[in-house]
Amino acid sequence: MSGMSEIWPEEGELLVCTVKSVRENGAYLNLDGYGDREGFVFIGEVASGWVRNIRNHLRVGQRVIAKVIEIKKDRERVDLSIKGVSEERRRDTLQAWKNEQRASQIMNVAAERVGWSEKQKNDISNQMTEIFGTLYGALEECAISENALSENGFEGDWINTIVELAVENIVPPFVEIRGQFNIEVWSSEGVYAIRDALMAAEKVADGEEDATLTCHYDGAPEYRVDIKAPDYETAEKLWQNAQNIATEHISSVEGKIDIERL
Repeated sequence: MSGMSEIWPEEGELLVCTVKSVRENGAYLNLDGYGDREGFVFIGEVASGWVRNIRNHLRVGQRVIAKVIEIKKDRERVDLSIKGVSEERRRDTLQAWKNEQRASQIMNVAAERVGWSEKQKNDISNQMTEIFGTLYGALEECAISENALSENGFEGDWINTIVELAVENIVPPFVEIRGQFNIEVWSSEGVYAIRDALMAAEKVADGEEDATLTCHYDGAPEYRVDIKAPDYETAEKLWQNAQNIATEHISSVEGKIDIERL
C-alpha cells in the first residue's frame, strides 16, 4: 500500500465527509480518512423529496455522513447518498468519528510525554487498533481496566501514561478492578469458613446500582476478586469493604488472609 490515495472505501460504507463544492446538480465531498479522495452526491440523493435548491441543504465546509452507493475506479469516482443514511446511523457514525479524533489527540499527548517518534506512535496506535477494533475502543478498555494493554501482550513503562490519559479523558460505561485473597484456615471450620468469608465479601455490592463483586477460586489458597462498577470511586470502595469483611471473618477462626491488588 503505497499511499492513502490508493485506498478506496467499500460500497455500503458510511463515511464522514466534508462538502468541497456545491453545483446545481449535486456536490463534491471530501472523504475524511481517505486522503484527497473525493465523492459526488447527486441532487436526488441529498434529501428525501424534491430538492428545489441544493444550497438550502449543503454548504461548503459542512460535515455530513454519506453512504457509498457505487465506486467507479476507472473514473476515479465515488457516488454517495446522504438521504440514504438514517438519523440513528448518522448520529452513531459521527460519534464514532469524533471518538477516533479524540483518541488520536490522546495518543499525540502520550507521544509527547513518552518521547515517541511519529512512527513509534503510529505503530503502537495501529497495534492497539488491530487488537481492540478501534483506537478509541482500546483507550476505553484502558479506562475500564488498567491491565487492558498488558493482558493483551503490550509491554513497557509507556502503558502507565496511556492508562493515565485514558482515565483522565474518557468516561467508560463501567470500570473493572481485580484483587486476590490468599486464604488459609487450619481450624475445623476449614472450607466453610473460607466460603462464608467470600460470600460476605460478595454481599458488599448489594444495594450498589450497576455494581458487582464476584469471588473466583483460582487454586488454593488463591481466590480472585473481580469488581465491576460505574466508576473507580465506587469500585475502590467495594474493594476496601470486601477486604475488611473478609479479614474480619478469617480473624474469627484459626487462619490467615493475605490480600493483593492485581
